[in-house]
Amino acid sequence: MRSSIPSPSLGCFICVGLSAFVAAQDKNPPQTSEPLAIFAGEPIYENQLPAAEQAQLQRMLQQVYGVRRRALQTVLNKKLLEAEAKKRGGSVEDLVKSEVDSKVADPSDDEVKAHYQAHQGQINQPFDEAKEKIRKELKDQEIQKARVAYVQGLMQRSISDGGVVVLIKPPKVEVSFDPARLRGDPKAPITIVEFSDYSCPYCRQAESTVNELLVKYQGKIKFGYRDFPLRQMHPHAELAAEAARCAGEQNKYWEYHDLLFANPDKQGRDDLIAQARGLQLDDKRFDECLSSGRYKPQIEQDIQLGMHSGVLSTPEFFVNGTSLHGAQPAQAFEKIINRELSKQE
Repeated sequence: MRSSIPSPSLGCFICVGLSAFVAAQDKNPPQTSEPLAIFAGEPIYENQLPAAEQAQLQRMLQQVYGVRRRALQTVLNKKLLEAEAKKRGGSVEDLVKSEVDSKVADPSDDEVKAHYQAHQGQINQPFDEAKEKIRKELKDQEIQKARVAYVQGLMQRSISDGGVVVLIKPPKVEVSFDPARLRGDPKAPITIVEFSDYSCPYCRQAESTVNELLVKYQGKIKFGYRDFPLRQMHPHAELAAEAARCAGEQNKYWEYHDLLFANPDKQGRDDLIAQARGLQLDDKRFDECLSSGRYKPQIEQDIQLGMHSGVLSTPEFFVNGTSLHGAQPAQAFEKIINRELSKQE
């Protein structure tokens, strides 16, 4: 899941300042596509379109990919089940019953009781009258999960032995990282850029996944952090982002970054200063930095870059340009990372 910008006015505000930012940062952008038009002999490319429309196009491309990928998976799932059933000499229905449904245990009395107690307000029936219906619903849910897991297993085996080759590719977005806020080997072939908010619970959840990936793929991935505080939803998020930048002046950016996510309820100004003391920073220097607001423009640039790249919510990741929305499991990252690493071989 992820946190989203709650108000259209905030998105409009961010996009208004974006055109000037893009023009200032990239007056002669590299062209990777055919021109859309030619004016007085000069070509006009897609990355010269207004920034708000570029962001909308990026999001639409991602949505189109998502629909195509889900539809393709439906077709593949059907073919995988049919092929497995044929190999076993039976029907798909018999295969699913014997290999999946029959192996799902009935929910225990304790599980049924716990579900009833957790949802008693919506059930509106005595436990003895509702328990068998609850038991069936719980088992049906587990059967659905087991069916998905079974087909995923067939898919993985077919990919491994070459029986399935997925050719559809997700759209890519070129997103730069800030060298001052980078973890991992700067020369690593895989770059993960995150747009995040220190007050966002889903961003906090994603932190452990990122740290896990940095250990597992040591030397192969680098991780860049960019600020995307959802100011109307999280009033302390922008000041927390400024505080992390101020800690960076004393070479403690990542230590402070980690503290912010570890202490989500301590992001008021006094808390931020106290955490700086805890890291043995010069608190007067830190306080002066925080009071000056000198990192507000840089944070605004991160927000604008995110919007330009199609970011609307946090956390949002770009793995070598492929976007991932929300607090995804490690496997979602690994799938893209492994695919990108295979291209290096």
